Amino acid sequence: MANEARVVIDLDVPLHTISRHVYGHFAEHLGRCIYDGFYVGDDSPLPHEGGIRLDLVDALRELAIPNLRWPGGCFADEYHWMDGIGPREGRPRMVNTHWGDVEENNHFGTHEFMRLCELLGADAYVNGNVGSGTVREMSEWVEYLTRAGASPMAALRRENGRDEPWTVPFWGIGNEPWGCGGNMSPEHYAEEARRYATYLRDHGNNSLYRIAAGGPDDDVRWTKSLMEALQCFGCAKEPRGIFQAISFHYYSMATPGDAKGSATSFTDDEYYWAMGKAQDVERVLTAHSNVMDVYDPGKKVGLVLDEWGTWWDVEEGTNPGFLYQQNTLRDALVASVHFDVFHRHADRLVMANLAQTVNVLQAVILTDPESGEIVRTPTFHVFEMNRGHHDATAVSTHLVERPAARVDGEFPVELVSVSASVKDGRGLVSLSNLDSTEALDVVLDLRGQQVSDVSGRLLSAARIDDYNRAGDAAVTPTSLSTAAHPRGLSVTIPPHSFATVSFAVTN
Repeated sequence: MANEARVVIDLDVPLHTISRHVYGHFAEHLGRCIYDGFYVGDDSPLPHEGGIRLDLVDALRELAIPNLRWPGGCFADEYHWMDGIGPREGRPRMVNTHWGDVEENNHFGTHEFMRLCELLGADAYVNGNVGSGTVREMSEWVEYLTRAGASPMAALRRENGRDEPWTVPFWGIGNEPWGCGGNMSPEHYAEEARRYATYLRDHGNNSLYRIAAGGPDDDVRWTKSLMEALQCFGCAKEPRGIFQAISFHYYSMATPGDAKGSATSFTDDEYYWAMGKAQDVERVLTAHSNVMDVYDPGKKVGLVLDEWGTWWDVEEGTNPGFLYQQNTLRDALVASVHFDVFHRHADRLVMANLAQTVNVLQAVILTDPESGEIVRTPTFHVFEMNRGHHDATAVSTHLVERPAARVDGEFPVELVSVSASVKDGRGLVSLSNLDSTEALDVVLDLRGQQVSDVSGRLLSAARIDDYNRAGDAAVTPTSLSTAAHPRGLSVTIPPHSFATVSFAVTN
């Protein structure tokens, strides 16, 4: 017997805009994300432009990626950008001490990243080096990227083949300063962030959105220290040179403690643990938002979750430092739950970045070295199915009837997750049935607008641990049947599945 739920959706009660940037991505020099992922080199037999793999770019354009964060992560705080410009054969090598202790040739640098963003149609989110860098180094990188005229860095950019400056809206002031970014205290980093931000200049028409690096999970000490640092300058006046947002990081794992668990072999209890951890991001977002509201009730300072996603044990036989993991239907549901939470908190949450785009952690694309194929993971399809939420208006959504939550683990797990938005005369409802064994009959109680031209899509599979591989796309979207109901619409969603329902709305 199926579970039952009823969702009241007030289509005429707008809440706030869901920034497309909460669907952002992250590309770090880690494992096979950049090299053998985005970048295959000039000599590759695969179709490429300047070494950038084009079939991968084409696939990611299906997601309308709004922004891409680079070069890290922990790598950002050991990366010196001048080593990655100029003729490739003359660039010095470096040791990636954080991720596998491998040597890199710096062939993928600033120009290559900016060309990748152009090919993707994505805004650049450049993460600067606070941990081992200098204020001058970061300031000159901004000048190199964004300044016209004849300044020293603009002239150097021209020597390297780029006449016009780029537009680079997003700038990260270091990464994880509480750990790999310098092992700092919140108070010390707040002073550093204020100092660095002062020298990250707006050049010409390029206006920087400066993002100070905050804490892990629900460690709100970092958020409090950074908000207090802003108060020293009068946050409401938005003074030139001070940061505009604060970030934090949050990962979902299957078990408590240090054991992360397998990506593809897990118990029912481990599945529900992961769902509970994913849902707990709402509590964490609320905690950071509450602290920020004390200092900034007008919500002028943004909150950025620029690393999130699942983190499992690496696949057998792969380098432990490369963080390569498979991606099952469970991962897709972790993503769908996160997006529902992001939509509810979009009045404060201005950006989020999945870790990471290709071949690392909860990747949306895996590249198969043997066949040369790219594989769209189940998580990829959640991003694609949710495209209609980009820059849409969230509308009031309430679960008024639902199956009982599962409460036998550390996290209580709601078995239904839902959010809804309206954009350009169309509504989009996202629904997840998190029950591992029972189907879900859902009534969408649609109020305030007339609905027509209804269509549904479903992401499901026979097993929660099903995943896609080269030549075998076991988890791909299919059509979902919808039916008229006295209250609006009804749908039946199989166990462990994600669905979207789209429709036209009129007064």
